[in-house]
Amino acid sequence: MKTAFEQIVNVNKIGSKNEKHLHDILTLAQAEKTVPAKNDKKKILFLGIDFQNDFMENGALGVPGAHKDIQNVTKFIYRHLHKITEIAVSLDTHQPRQIFHPCWWEDQAGNHPQPLTIITSQDIESGKWIPVYEKEESVEYVVNLEKSGKKQLCIWPYHCIEGTYGSSLEGQFANIIYFHSVVRRTNVIRMVKGLYPATEMYGIFRPEYSKNIEANIRLLESMRHYDQIIIAGEAKSHCVLESVIQLVEYLKSVKDDPAKIYLLEDGMSSIPGFEDETEQAYRTLVNNDGIHLVTSTEFEL
Repeated sequence: MKTAFEQIVNVNKIGSKNEKHLHDILTLAQAEKTVPAKNDKKKILFLGIDFQNDFMENGALGVPGAHKDIQNVTKFIYRHLHKITEIAVSLDTHQPRQIFHPCWWEDQAGNHPQPLTIITSQDIESGKWIPVYEKEESVEYVVNLEKSGKKQLCIWPYHCIEGTYGSSLEGQFANIIYFHSVVRRTNVIRMVKGLYPATEMYGIFRPEYSKNIEANIRLLESMRHYDQIIIAGEAKSHCVLESVIQLVEYLKSVKDDPAKIYLLEDGMSSIPGFEDETEQAYRTLVNNDGIHLVTSTEFEL
């Protein structure tokens, strides 16, 4: 390409205000001459999960290592820009009043839980924590999380509030994916998740538990159209992991091969305290389902 990586991405500004003007970047993209994505014989999807400002290292729910992840991912996309058919991104999007935010719960003195507090069904039964909103649904949610062996309810800092800077795509990542969009003549696929107040939605395809909200079969089915799916994002321990588990389960159910999934190990980081169980979960996916853990510098499309 005629456009240098540094004209699109400033790695020193990852996680801070984007000083590059998107108009200038996309004007450079217009001048590139690359085969349109619709002509690709091998269909490759890059799926970026929750690369948003609030998950950057200085964000409301900062993930240590996120800035380096963005650096690695943007270089990977640039290097394979002519081979990646489409790019999809998920956007964690919330309101303040959601079951995993502090204001949803209080103790008998009216105090709200601190971030990273774990709330169990026993806590609710004993009156240690009382739901302020949707009481029956809240109890049912926590009980069913435990029954299904899902992650326990964790109270998170207020994050990714709809319409705020924190909910926006990280600026340098946005630069490269929209540059790709113009060069390859394809739209960025955007998936908003996490809007339902009485459930968490780590994975992009379905909530952790809900008796009313079904899995997004249309989105899952669209994943079958690709020969390869490359995944990176934040956090490795939560939204990436649950998305991969949901996708693997669906592909197996429709006799498609999960081995077409490739995870960029150096393009995702875990929330501290969840590392051991996360690594075990990924080892199981590799050994049992054939997904691939690769690095952005060594993996070639």
